[in-house]
Amino acid sequence: MAFIAAALPFWRDDELRRSETAEDALSDQLCDFLNDAARNSPGFDAFKFQRETRDDSKGGRNLDITAKPSGCSIWIGDRHYSPYDIFLPIECKRLPTPAATKRDPREYLFSGSSSTGGVQRFKSGAHAANHAFAAMIGYVQDQDIPHWQQELDKWVDELSTSAEPLWSANDRLELEHHDKGGRHAILNSNHARADGLNDIAMSHLWIEM
Repeated sequence: MAFIAAALPFWRDDELRRSETAEDALSDQLCDFLNDAARNSPGFDAFKFQRETRDDSKGGRNLDITAKPSGCSIWIGDRHYSPYDIFLPIECKRLPTPAATKRDPREYLFSGSSSTGGVQRFKSGAHAANHAFAAMIGYVQDQDIPHWQQELDKWVDELSTSAEPLWSANDRLELEHHDKGGRHAILNSNHARADGLNDIAMSHLWIEM
């Protein structure tokens, strides 16, 4: 996570990067940049990043970005990962959510009209059901990081008092590090999940575009 967090401002400020606003275009660019950075970073050349990867427990769903071993097998704790296995699932979201029919402004967290909510997908087990850790990248395209942390706190409070299951104040994101000059931050959260799944820990990497 530290590697990705450190790469984000260099990717955003890369003079060769074409200006984009759409989530898919930004995620395509970021995945390319991370692969190049990994190849040129000692120790990280054992990893690769891949776009739109089929979820390894819900085959009908795709993850925005995944990290996998590259040309090797690795062990993390007691779990083995081959070059075909996901060891880090990543979801990407824009802040704010683009205004459109059937789009929920709270989509980074939750959508009341679909299953497209970012954190919601992990809480429901639709994403990363067999993982204990996942990440989200937030492309901040308006306002700033403190504004969106406050907004997400409000949304969590709203969800915890509604009829939506599993949501509580424990779903709030806690700020770990905010680089005001570099305009990026790391936040952390922990979430209860549906269907008897264990909690999932998440790291949230936000970059002001």
